[in-house]
Amino acid sequence: MDRSRPQSAELRRLLDERTADLQRVKAEYDNYRKQVRRDRMAVREIAAENVLRALLPVLDAVEAARRQGDMPPGLKALADVLETQLGSVGLRTFGQEGEPFDPHRHEAVTHVVAPHADRPLCTEILSHGYQVGERLLRPARVTVTGPAPPPADVSATDGPTSTDGPTLVDGSTSTGGLTPLAE
Repeated sequence: MDRSRPQSAELRRLLDERTADLQRVKAEYDNYRKQVRRDRMAVREIAAENVLRALLPVLDAVEAARRQGDMPPGLKALADVLETQLGSVGLRTFGQEGEPFDPHRHEAVTHVVAPHADRPLCTEILSHGYQVGERLLRPARVTVTGPAPPPADVSATDGPTSTDGPTLVDGSTSTGGLTPLAE
């Protein structure tokens, strides 16, 4: 009986080792499957974004046609279906006149100074912005109306106050080999 106990204990130890190994391999495989699933979703999202980004010029052309006025019924129907289908895959349009300017979502093409304004607003939408989910495909191109920018503090600059040319590594300035024009 003494002999069977050590053998039984040895078998129990081996069984516990193999069970732990099997659990470890199963956990690694589960993690691998989850990572593959995440990678596939990421590739799918990137592919969709690339297709949608390639269609933005088409949407710009549709918007330009709408701004011109009367669209033929066939073109209007095509534009409506295109916008509906792109919306169904998650493409969202943004950029409305009167909304606050956000440099993360808007590209200011023109800035109009309005002394009475307390913050910059989008006053004209030159082209809409597009996003899929939280991912920005293209910022809205806008005209911004707002207060004048604060004056630049010339004394705080590290560069030269001369306009003779760019500063070189040695601190001198260069005109790039060109003679400045007389004013």
